[in-house]
Order: sequence, then C-alpha cells, then structure tokens
Amino acid sequence: MIRLENISKQNGHQILYIEASATLQRGEKAGLVGPNGAGKSTLFRMMTGQDAPDEGNVSIDRGTTIGYFSQDVGEMAGRSAVAEVMDGAGNVSEVAAELRALETDMADPDKLDQIEALIERYGEVQGRFEELGGYALEGKAREVLAGLSFSQEMMDGDVGKLSGGWKMRVALARILLMKPDVMLLDEPSNHLDLESLIWLENFLKAYDGALMMTSHDREFMNRIVNKIVEIDGGSLTTYSGDYGFYEQQRALSEKQQQAQFERQQAMLAKEIKFIERFKARASHAAQVQSRVKKLEKIERVEPPRRRQSVTFDFPPTPRSGDDVASLAHVKKAYGSRTIYEGLDLTIRRRERWCVMGVNGAGKSTLLKLIAGDTSPDSGSVQIGAAVKMGYFAQHAMDLLDGEHTVFETLEHAFPTAGQGALRTLAGCFGFSGDDIEKRCRVLSGGEKARLVMALMLFDPPNFLVLDEPTNHLDMATKEMLIAALREFEGTMLFVSHDRHFLAELSNRVLEVTPDGVHQYGGGYLEYVARTGQEAPGLHS
Repeated sequence: MIRLENISKQNGHQILYIEASATLQRGEKAGLVGPNGAGKSTLFRMMTGQDAPDEGNVSIDRGTTIGYFSQDVGEMAGRSAVAEVMDGAGNVSEVAAELRALETDMADPDKLDQIEALIERYGEVQGRFEELGGYALEGKAREVLAGLSFSQEMMDGDVGKLSGGWKMRVALARILLMKPDVMLLDEPSNHLDLESLIWLENFLKAYDGALMMTSHDREFMNRIVNKIVEIDGGSLTTYSGDYGFYEQQRALSEKQQQAQFERQQAMLAKEIKFIERFKARASHAAQVQSRVKKLEKIERVEPPRRRQSVTFDFPPTPRSGDDVASLAHVKKAYGSRTIYEGLDLTIRRRERWCVMGVNGAGKSTLLKLIAGDTSPDSGSVQIGAAVKMGYFAQHAMDLLDGEHTVFETLEHAFPTAGQGALRTLAGCFGFSGDDIEKRCRVLSGGEKARLVMALMLFDPPNFLVLDEPTNHLDMATKEMLIAALREFEGTMLFVSHDRHFLAELSNRVLEVTPDGVHQYGGGYLEYVARTGQEAPGLHS
C-alpha cells in the first residue's frame, strides 16, 4: 500500500536517510523503532505527503486513505469533544456538513425558489449519509471516547477546557473513528492510563487496515505489531515478528557481525605482518605485491554500531527502620468527593508497592499524603525512623530553573560533588556531550523527567515514591531505570501505566476502587493471575 524506495533525506546538517527502502502492506501492523532524533516523525510526514524525500520515491496505492496521529494536535476550542471527533471522520463528516448546509438553505425564505432542487439534493445526500453509517456516527464517537476514559460530561463539554493530554486523546479518537485504510500513529500510548491503553490495544488488534506506529511502551508494541521497521544509521531494516523477536534478532546479528569483524581483523593483521616483514626482500617481491593487491580488493567488514547504553548504579542506601510508612484511619476528600475513608496501610522495608486504580481513583493523592504534599482530613500518616524519602511527581518538572543548564542544575543541587561524578550522572540519564549545556527551558518533557530523576537518585533515598516515572521516557532510558531499580536496596511506592515496569519491580499491589482499597501480596503478575484483569477498571 505504501512503498518507500531508495529515499534519502537531510535535515540541516543531519543526514536522516541514505537510499533507505521499506514497505507497508495491507493488513500489516508495523512498529517503527530507532533512537530519538533518528527521523521517525519525518518518515511519517513523508508517508502523508507533508514532507518529501530529497531523493527516491514514496508511492501510495491509488485511493488509499491515511489517518495520521502526531503529538502536535493543534488548536481545539468552541465545540464538544464528540463534535471534534466526528468532524475528522473522513467522507462521512463532509457529507454531514453538506446535510447541515442544505437544512439551513431549506429554512431560508430567500431560497424558496430553489426549494425543489434543495429537497432533491437533500434526499441524495441523506441517502449517502445513511450508506456511510452517518446516523450511527455519534454513537461510535462516544464509544471510542468512552474507551479512552472520557466521562459523558467531558464528551459534551467544551474541548478547549481540556488539558493537553486529554486533547491528545480527542485527536487520537478522531483517527480511530475515521478507520482509514492506513493508520500512522506517533506515540499513541503517551498520556493514556492503563485502562485506556488496554482498550486501545484491543481496538488496534481488531483493526483490519495497515498500521505503523511508534511507542515507548514495549508491552503495548509487543501485543500489536507483526513486524518492526528499524531506523539505524540512515537505513531502514525490516524484521518479521514482534518487538521481543526484533531485540533477539538484532542482538544475534550484532554478535555475528562482531565475530565476522574480528575474524577479518585477525586475517588482515596476519597479511600486514607478512607484508611488513618481507617488503624489503627482493626474493619475496612477487608474493608481497600479490598480497597487497589482495588486501586492496577485500571488502571491509564494519564493526556493529554500538548503541549508546548507559547503566546507573545506586550508591549504597542508608538502612531505614522496618516500618517505613503507616497510615491509620485516613480520610481525604475534595469538596463533596471522598477519596479515602478510614484507610489503613503499613509499608515495610524493602516492600515495593504498585498502586492501581482508574483515573481519579486517588492514586496520586495517596502518594501526596505519604510524601507530605497534602494532609489527611482526619487520621494520621507516620513516616518511620531513619527514612529518607525521594518523591518524583509530575509537577517536579515545572520547578526546574529554566535559565540554568543541565550541568548547573546538578552542580547547584550537589555543590560538593566532583565534576567527573556529575558528568557521569548526566551521561547515565542521557545527557552526553553538549546536551549538558542545554538550558532547562528548552528541554523536552522526556529530558526534564530524566533530569529530575537524576537529581533524586544521585544521593539516594531509601524510600522512593514515584508518580508515573516512565512518562516521557524512551525505551532505552526506561530499561536503564528498571535495571537500576531492580538493584535498589530500599522501599518503593509507585504509580505507573507501564506493564513491563509494573511486572519487573512490584512485590505488592494496592488496588484503589470505588468500593474500597484492596491489598494483594505478590507483584503485578500475581495480581493479574488472581483477578483475571490487567487493570482495576477492566472487570472481566
């Protein structure tokens, strides 16, 4: 359906593609992967015709409809979320607009002389609207929005009053309702809670068109895609299978390439040694010449390109007392809405609690109560002896000084640390080379999250309270964080919608539901096995 043939593309001084080729066939579901800045969004723009390759061709089968979801959702205001979603539903929304225009014309006394022609046209357009399922459109739009966790009130309210994250969901719903022949989805899993993520996963699995998407959520990608297109060093390489299979294949081909490179290097060294040893001897001149010519003709094997992977090692954490935090008979309400009533919870040393619950259930409120960011209306919250807490909250990113560089921010926080230690820390969290001289005001959401994480973990607490720590993080940083937290000796309480993160790090589950708070021994995978659901809002 879409073919990229020998495309080359340069952005300023950066070369993104050199004679790269890939295809997306009918019914295929492809994951697009590659490091940040490799050109994933540029590729999508070329497939939609918003951008053109410098060389090569992008060809699309005639009549193919494409729906493209990007992180840049544009302005939305002045109408309901439902109307906004319906407006993007392709042909049917154009037909609906004509119907509305005809209704206005038929009610206009100045157009009475055209009434017969208007009525006739109205009949034709109405027939086409019915044929396209137009009368069922609003119901379908509401179904999609409900799947993405919208309440009826939010669906009917002014879309302009929604936050950026909810507007993203409206833009995504528009593409899903459109059901084009090809969907191009750039990070559709961002800004979604776990229930919405699982609903979207099921929707995309059932979708019979072609799909290409990027996502930093490996579990989400693994369950949907049947091929991976990788951008690496200007070329596009296609792997059949899911993300897990791609990782195995990539590691295997790197290993083979490394072995081939080493064999060739050993052979070259041997030949060069012979040439050096005998080049001055007339008796060996012919042999030396023959070997020199042979070396000139050999096609050199390149060593595999090393992906920059960093690891963060926790310095030893001071030991806390056995009881890290205790909540007794806690009540918390916002206005007339009671979030907690008589909540009792004890968190003990080395426990790793993940907090589950639908949007608005009170997950972040619980973390704020324990971190001291908010107070209970009644009851008590006690933090144990020798507990040193590190709290990662979404608003922490807004507290960075915009005028400070990344390095100045670290220096300001740790004035006695050596420059080398701070540079190493910055490198672990993806700030290498000139990146440490970037001012905080120009950092992306992901970069800010990484910097806040670095600030929190350098002088490590023994109790980590983390609210959606993986939002904005790419897969490589996420893997680094998971590996580091696996080795963490302290206690953890966290909220995350990333199932890989939940499964790898939790050993207790706290489920917050409208009918109370439930505690489960064992981690997230045991919770799924016991309840038969991956999230509290998905009762089977």
